[in-house]
Amino acid sequence: MHSRIFAGVVGLAILSSVVLNACTPQKNLLEQVLSTGELRALTRNAATTFYEGPHGPTGMEYDLLQRFATSLNVKLTLITSDDIKDILDQVEDGDAHVAAAGLTVTEERKQKVLFAPAYQSITEQLIYNRKNQRRPRSLVDLQSGKIEVIANSSHVERLIEIKQTWKNLSWDENKTAGTSELVNLVAEKALDFTIADSNEFSINRRYHPQLSVAFDISEPQQLAWAFNNSEDRSLYNKAVTFFNNLKNSGELDNLIERHYGHINRYDYAGTYTYMYHVNNRLPKYQVMLADAAQVTNLDWRLLAATAYQESHWNPQARSPTGVRGMMMLTKVTAKQLGVVVRTDPEESINGGARYLRSLIDRLPAEITEPDRTWLALASYNVGYGHVKDAQLITEQLGGNPYKWEDLKKSLPLLRQKKWYKNTRYGYARGLEPVKYVENIRSYYDILRWQLEKGLNDSVPESILAYSSPIL
Repeated sequence: MHSRIFAGVVGLAILSSVVLNACTPQKNLLEQVLSTGELRALTRNAATTFYEGPHGPTGMEYDLLQRFATSLNVKLTLITSDDIKDILDQVEDGDAHVAAAGLTVTEERKQKVLFAPAYQSITEQLIYNRKNQRRPRSLVDLQSGKIEVIANSSHVERLIEIKQTWKNLSWDENKTAGTSELVNLVAEKALDFTIADSNEFSINRRYHPQLSVAFDISEPQQLAWAFNNSEDRSLYNKAVTFFNNLKNSGELDNLIERHYGHINRYDYAGTYTYMYHVNNRLPKYQVMLADAAQVTNLDWRLLAATAYQESHWNPQARSPTGVRGMMMLTKVTAKQLGVVVRTDPEESINGGARYLRSLIDRLPAEITEPDRTWLALASYNVGYGHVKDAQLITEQLGGNPYKWEDLKKSLPLLRQKKWYKNTRYGYARGLEPVKYVENIRSYYDILRWQLEKGLNDSVPESILAYSSPIL
C-alpha cells in the first residue's frame, strides 16, 4: 500500500514538473548569455584576429569581441581554431555563441550561418616574390605556377569560380598553415604564389619586403561575424545594434586605424635598409640598449626602434637644427640629462632612455598603455607642450585626448593658423610626430618578429631575456 502511495506521489511530482516546464517560457539565447554571464566566441590565432601582444591579448576581432562582451556586461571566453570549416561547423551546431575570425561573407557560407553587419572591407590578393619571378599580369600566368592556399577558406571558393573559366588552374590546400606561414613560404621561394586578404598581407608585408601583390583576384569582400542561423535571433539582433552604434560613433573607424593605420603609412621601400642595419649595425649597440632599457624599465626593442628612427643607429648623426648623436639630443636636453658627449653612443642611448622614461612618467595617470607610450614618443619628437595643445584640440573636436587614434588626427592641425593661434605653444609641424610614432611602431614590430623567428642570431640570450612586456 505504502509503495503505491509513494509511486503516486512521485508520478504526481513528475507530472507537475512537466506541466510547470511547459508553462515556463524558455530563455532565448541572449537571456542565456546574460544569465550565465559568459559570451563564448570562436576565433583564429592570427595577427588580424586575436594574438598575445606586448600588452596582453589584442587583435581586431579581440577588441571588437571585448567591446561587445562589455556592452552585455558579461565576460568573454575565447575558443581558438585554425580550421575555418571547424569554426563555421561549431557555430552552425550551436557550440559557440558567435564566430569572429576574419570571416569573408560568401554565398556558400550564407547557406550555413547568419552574418552580422560587415565591419571591414578587404580584397583577396595574389602574392608573389618579385625577387624570384616576374610579376604575373593575368590569370593565365597562374596556370604554370605552384599555388597554395588555406584549406576551406574563401580563397578556395574563389579559385573554384576561376577554374570554371581557366580549366588548367590547380592549387594545393593547406590544412595546418595560416596566412603568415604561407606568405613566409612564398618569401622563402618554396611556393610561387599564395592568396591573402589585403588586411592580412598589409601586416605581413613589413616582414618580407621582397613580396608584392600581383593583382586582386576578387572585388571588395566583406568581413563579418557569424551566428547560428536559427529562429532565435536575440543575440544576433543585439550584435546588429552593437555594430550600428560602433559605426555611428566613429569607434569602428578608430579600431581599424589602431590596428592598420601605422602599417598603411609605413615606408616599405626602407625595409631592406632597416633589415640590413638590424644585422650589421644593431649588434654593436645591443648591450648598450639593453642596459639602458633595464635601468629605465623600458623594452629594449622599443628603445632600439626609437634610436633607429632618430639616427639609423649612427652615433655621428647630425641634423640641420643642431641635434646630434644616436638619440638626436639637443644641447639643452643633453645638458639636463648630464650627457657630455652627444656623439658617444652609450651616453646618447642612456640619455635618450632617461628622457623617454621621464616623458612617459610625466603623462597623466589616466593614459594607459599602449597610448601612454605613443604619446610619450610624440612628445620626444615635437615636445610635450605641443602634445598638450593637440590634446586640447582633440577635446574641442569631441575626441579622447588620452587616445593616440584621436590625438594623431589633431596633431597635424597645429600647422594651421586657425588652430595653433589659440594654443599655448603655437605652430608645430604636427604631421611629423604622427609619422615618427607610426614608423617606430613598425620598426618595433619588425624587430620583435625577427627576434622571435631567430633571424638575428647575434642577439645574446641575456638581451633576449630582457624584452619586457611594457611595450
